Amino acid sequence: MNLTLKQIAALVKGNLILQTGISEDFVVSGINTLEGAKNDEITFLGNDKYVHFLKDTKAVAVLIADKFDYSQYKDKNFVVVSDPQIAYGEFLTLMYKEKLSKIKPGISAKASIDDTVELGQNPSIGHNVVIEGKTKIGDNAKIMANVFIGENVKIGKNCIIYPNVTIREDSVIGDDCIINSGAVIGGEGFGFIPMGEQMLKKPQLGYVEIGNNVEIGANTTIDRATLPGTTTKIGDNTKIDNLVMIAHNVQVGNNSIIVAQVGISGSTKIGNHTTLAGQVGIVGHVNIGNNVMIGAKSGISGNIKDGEVVVGYPYQPIKEHLQTFAIIKKLPKIYAQIKKIVKKLNIEE
Repeated sequence: MNLTLKQIAALVKGNLILQTGISEDFVVSGINTLEGAKNDEITFLGNDKYVHFLKDTKAVAVLIADKFDYSQYKDKNFVVVSDPQIAYGEFLTLMYKEKLSKIKPGISAKASIDDTVELGQNPSIGHNVVIEGKTKIGDNAKIMANVFIGENVKIGKNCIIYPNVTIREDSVIGDDCIINSGAVIGGEGFGFIPMGEQMLKKPQLGYVEIGNNVEIGANTTIDRATLPGTTTKIGDNTKIDNLVMIAHNVQVGNNSIIVAQVGISGSTKIGNHTTLAGQVGIVGHVNIGNNVMIGAKSGISGNIKDGEVVVGYPYQPIKEHLQTFAIIKKLPKIYAQIKKIVKKLNIEE
């Protein structure tokens, strides 16, 4: 990547403040942390708790918020923006697109593609990719090494599928999706009926439907629905982290965030703009509303209404949880006081 300071300021809609005599045409090689940046890289200050790194940073310029007082840093150059985190993200997006542009269109001779597969324009298909019959793949697909795509799958345009992904038969993937390494889309749901000393397996005959602009993390699994014609569904713009398990017939709305190691049991419904923090576990057949926030390590065993913020196991509204936690911290002292009272009153424990 080679952009001048002037070009970077224009990219992030920032005001360039040059205080060291350097030219606005200075070419920047990349972006790095405050402490790690070299003298041809830019950096950013997105959180004031890292401000102590600012005086020693070697970066050629620093992305800072317009509310930050930089007057004491006369030996630094700045790009002043409304939100350094967003500016940082825009810069990384540019670098990411440049990286992807190096993946040129072409189909590896080592790929196995059924004659009935319909490929869009400009596909990039890596070594050992297997694509089975009646599958349709949109324009500009980037399908990397060792990916398996089953029969009758539909994949939209501009999708990126990283190495070792498995997309099982009948799955539907929207436009502009990213599926990271090791993910399994459309695997069998976990369905068994006890029969004495044996378990009767319930075959899973539905499929998975992924919306547009969805990102799915590494080693995440999204199981197919149980009945023919039914779906496990992930809505548009939802982002799913690594190591997430989504069971059969789960419905996730639009613009939701599911963080690492979340487990969602079968037939649960999750609304729009909802956040599940790390290691949340949700039982099956419950409804989680819109704009809900569930704190890390929470265990959810019932319905949650729109707009609620809950945390803990058993889960509680955040205010009640904090009150409970404050009491729990005092329990050793309370227990010691009770023991004194019991001893004083000569009561048998």
